[in-house]
Amino acid sequence: MGKTIMWFRKDLRLDDNTAFNKMLEESKESDELICIFHLNPLQFLENSYNHNAFFYSVSTFYKQAKANNVTIHFVYGNVEESFTALKRAFQDWDAIYFNKDERGFGSVRDQKMTVFFEDNQIQVHSYQDSHLHGVEEIKKPTGESYKVFTPYFRKWLAMPKRPYQRTMKIDKQFEKITHPLFTEGEKQFGQLVEKIVFPFEYECGEAVAEQYLKEFIKTHLHDYQKGRDYPFLDQTSKLSRFLRTGELSIRKVWYALNAEPVSDGRQTFISELCWRDFYNMIYYENPKQKTQEIKEQYRQLQWSYNQELFEQWKNGETGFPIIDAGMRQLAQTGWMHNRLRMIVASFLTKDLMIDWRMGEEYFQKKLIDYDSASNIGGWQWAASTGTDAVPYFRIFNPTTQSEKFDHYGDFIRQFIPELKNVPNKYIHEPGKMPMEFQKSINLVIGEDYPNPIVDHSKIRSEILTFFKKTT
Repeated sequence: MGKTIMWFRKDLRLDDNTAFNKMLEESKESDELICIFHLNPLQFLENSYNHNAFFYSVSTFYKQAKANNVTIHFVYGNVEESFTALKRAFQDWDAIYFNKDERGFGSVRDQKMTVFFEDNQIQVHSYQDSHLHGVEEIKKPTGESYKVFTPYFRKWLAMPKRPYQRTMKIDKQFEKITHPLFTEGEKQFGQLVEKIVFPFEYECGEAVAEQYLKEFIKTHLHDYQKGRDYPFLDQTSKLSRFLRTGELSIRKVWYALNAEPVSDGRQTFISELCWRDFYNMIYYENPKQKTQEIKEQYRQLQWSYNQELFEQWKNGETGFPIIDAGMRQLAQTGWMHNRLRMIVASFLTKDLMIDWRMGEEYFQKKLIDYDSASNIGGWQWAASTGTDAVPYFRIFNPTTQSEKFDHYGDFIRQFIPELKNVPNKYIHEPGKMPMEFQKSINLVIGEDYPNPIVDHSKIRSEILTFFKKTT
């Protein structure tokens, strides 16, 4: 009789969980099964929506697992020291199951811990569970990795996808074990959860994730191509936060999509799932991309670090209504519409010429759906420094973007109440209102709402010069 450990991390569900299912299938009747979640203080982001949302999901999963007679034990501290203590406590521990991380901090940890497990005669069972295709599955005929999305997408579409496998019945014993390691871990987790406060309504968990998926497919999937770019319509899936925590199986999403009739909306959403895999692969190929431009020729760019302008951008006080509405949506809800993520990132990097890393780090703190690969990939795309990025000479015009995607200013008024009485003809550039009219609606631009902090009409020549210095 040996002990087998299931190590949960960003796979907070029991349904279609590859490592969990494999453990249920392969463990013997006499094996003692222990489920753990390791709390690494190095990964805590205090006072961040990202941190709070993730650990609230962990807390919800803990309760859900308990309701299914699966006890999750918490272990706190340095990862190697924690598992050394576990091995010391349970000398008959001989196998571990987990769904691996393929890039970033988690990949380094998994490689290090795999060596530790093998050195301690613990059999390792690790699986790629979080993406439809792993980082090394989609290759060029030459064996090289793709750097451009479109050919990657064609190959990705042609590749068979692993089927969704519902976890039908949990018939193994997962008894609660009393041990000082677990007692301390539970205490630390309780203290962490006590500090979680949201300034907005927040719900999570496997059942909630399933409901979001069903609702999106029923009401928005087939119009997704048309509706996804308009922030006020709110027709995006909102599934990203459940995929980043693993509360929703990516294979379940794929299975649900393919049960639907073919449509432009469905095809567009499928391409978004491919972008998720693409950016995951790009991070694996470029492990320094969080702090270093992927395109080597742009690593010497002299970005600005103007703190005053950065604070105005963060606070939604730039004088460009669509930018300010997007940034206020992020601050108030922990989420931002995808079209707006592109617009505000372009504004920070191209209009203000502020280092994209500052924007990426701010998003890391604020986004409840923060995924490092997708977020870094998106920021490097906007800054023109990444793989298959927007060309440096393509600069989003915040006013024309606003006119196109929030034509009547409905979204702007939702998040910038001081502009609620501005007529449609001025909503995108309120500074053009005659002063007499401004006074008549009690909104003086420059006092009650800021003037634009930059002259966008002059930016193009400046940004071309900025980038050409490095080429």
